[in-house]
Amino acid sequence: MRKIIGIGETILDIIFKNEQPTAAVPGGSTFNGIISLGRLGLPVTMITETGNDKIGHIIKNFMTDNGIDNSHVCIYDDGRTAISLAYLNERNDAEYLFYKDYPNARLDVEWPEVNKDDIIMMGSYFVLNPVLRSRVKEFLDYAQSRKAMIYYDINFRSTHSSEAIKLYATILENFEYASIVRGSTEDFYNMFKTSDPAQAYKREVSFYCKYMLCTDADGDIQLFSPQCSRLFPVKKIQTVSTIGAGDNFNAGIIYGLMTENITNDNLAEVTEQQWERIIAHGQNFATEVCQSLNNSISKEYAKNYGK
Repeated sequence: MRKIIGIGETILDIIFKNEQPTAAVPGGSTFNGIISLGRLGLPVTMITETGNDKIGHIIKNFMTDNGIDNSHVCIYDDGRTAISLAYLNERNDAEYLFYKDYPNARLDVEWPEVNKDDIIMMGSYFVLNPVLRSRVKEFLDYAQSRKAMIYYDINFRSTHSSEAIKLYATILENFEYASIVRGSTEDFYNMFKTSDPAQAYKREVSFYCKYMLCTDADGDIQLFSPQCSRLFPVKKIQTVSTIGAGDNFNAGIIYGLMTENITNDNLAEVTEQQWERIIAHGQNFATEVCQSLNNSISKEYAKNYGK
């Protein structure tokens, strides 16, 4: 049976509204999507790291409670689990402050077994970070050799835009590993100083990866591929919090790839109708998450999804 393996950071998000803390939720860009996929009953593993502290234990137990294999979590003693303070503005978009105390030795963990057509989910600064890059690259080389699909969510925040030139070669290398790249107009601006996804696809992505999805906050979704390029309109909704929206769009896409049985071997044969269904899952999951303070789809929503 195909499985999904996420690689990325875990963090405790403390969410503020009107300068008051309103929720504390385990998070992380890849982690949020992985939790949703675990709640849907799919076989999911997470490669990550936490401190051997109260918050680390909360996160590891949270993974178990949501059906995630947490046997590939690096637990370190000489550091603390990362925390973020997420301040929601009037549009319920978040501004973040991060508190991190990592050890010198990072991601010291045994890799899970990867088989053909498994889906690797990766993204954000975690897979670009020079401190972690040799270990991340080791895993990606292994996953590629085993013929896994690799889904890369760029998620390149403005806080790292000053490092874009230094990280450029690593970003392109991630494109080369990827079966599908997903970015936002903000990601492309922070990396390449263009908010035009067609330009980013043509100039930066398509040579390395032929399949790209672009989101634009509450704007339309764009698909770029050798077979077709088209827009998918997004319905306007009232939001409670946009934290995790993009992460769960990714989860919906991966759910769609699984349910449509899309692999590297048949990716070029995916029809427009199949893309419509796959992208609809992404929109559905993102919409669900935006209507709560949770970083992932709820267990109740997951239980009833598709019925």
